[in-house]
Amino acid sequence: MNFSAGFLRLSAPRFSRSLATVTHAPRSTPQRHDWTRQEIQKIYDSPLLDLVFRASSIHRQNHDPSKIQLCTLMNIKTGGCSEDCSYCSQSSRYSTPTKASRLLDIEPVIEAARKAKENGSTRFCMGAAWRDLAGRKRGFERILQMVREVRGMGMEVCTTLGMLTPEQAKQLKEAGLTAYNHNLDTSREFYPQVCYMLYFGVITTRSYDERLGTISAVRDAGISVCSGGILGLGESDADRIGLIQEVANMPEHPESFPVNALVPIPGTPLEGNERVAHHTLLRTIATARVVLPGTIIRLAAGRNTLSESEQAMCFMAGANAVFTGEQMLTTPCSPWDEDKAMMGRWGLEGMQSFEQASVARKEGAALGPQTTRIVSESQAESS
Repeated sequence: MNFSAGFLRLSAPRFSRSLATVTHAPRSTPQRHDWTRQEIQKIYDSPLLDLVFRASSIHRQNHDPSKIQLCTLMNIKTGGCSEDCSYCSQSSRYSTPTKASRLLDIEPVIEAARKAKENGSTRFCMGAAWRDLAGRKRGFERILQMVREVRGMGMEVCTTLGMLTPEQAKQLKEAGLTAYNHNLDTSREFYPQVCYMLYFGVITTRSYDERLGTISAVRDAGISVCSGGILGLGESDADRIGLIQEVANMPEHPESFPVNALVPIPGTPLEGNERVAHHTLLRTIATARVVLPGTIIRLAAGRNTLSESEQAMCFMAGANAVFTGEQMLTTPCSPWDEDKAMMGRWGLEGMQSFEQASVARKEGAALGPQTTRIVSESQAESS
């Protein structure tokens, strides 16, 4: 069955009735940028079911609860990274199953984007294992062309390429980039335990402020910001709260907030870490939804380890985006067919491209007649 033409109509009757009660356009909750840690701590520490109920209510005030954004992620340049983030198998400093490869040619990437679109994904994300783009002029030009071609298909386009300069961010915007992913990973206080290591007195990994600098460059260029963190690094509840506070008090809330559950990879310093508890994941998602009411909360790495009922609780708590397809960057991903079946059972359907209000505002003037036509046709096919 064609996903866009047929699957999105599927729904489980007993669930679709309750979802259909939200017939009005969601009303936006005002954004705050002055959250204290004490305020967020109080939310985070509230009884879990009360917290999920509160988050679910806020979610329904700001989003269509029946919609989930389907994203597909592709590693366009694997391994060989000079940084030493302790969770990442792509670091050249660790002996892991991930092997270094060159930047892919354009055609395989475009073919993967076509396949993702055919399977219902409306955002295509491309990742390259680099610290930054210094000395990679020809590679960057190739990536810009990838962005142009995927955008020309009517899809949202996201990249994660390491640190960016303001000029590089501007070039990506001009090429049609929708969003840029640059995670903070954790709180400022815990970050040195995960990244920012020293070798012979030389800093080998970007600092927390360098990460914030890239996010500022992206935001100033008019690109939507995708920035979140990883749970299971050995952090405390206070660090999860600190991460949420950091993104909530940015000049603009990020367009999306990925919540990753660490997938320990043999050969990395964190290979022995235990799987993060589901209640911790759920509490983090719900707190983020309360504090970031208009943001897409992206259930990212580690989702394949969750049962269907655990995922459903995450959606109830405010998660409204997933990665789906053949693989993430270096970790397993839930396949399209499994996700389509799950969403059908729960009465959920995929978002259309550029459906999120904050993305639409930034993209409206930049879509251009050709892409607007493609998006309109894609939406008509799904209706």
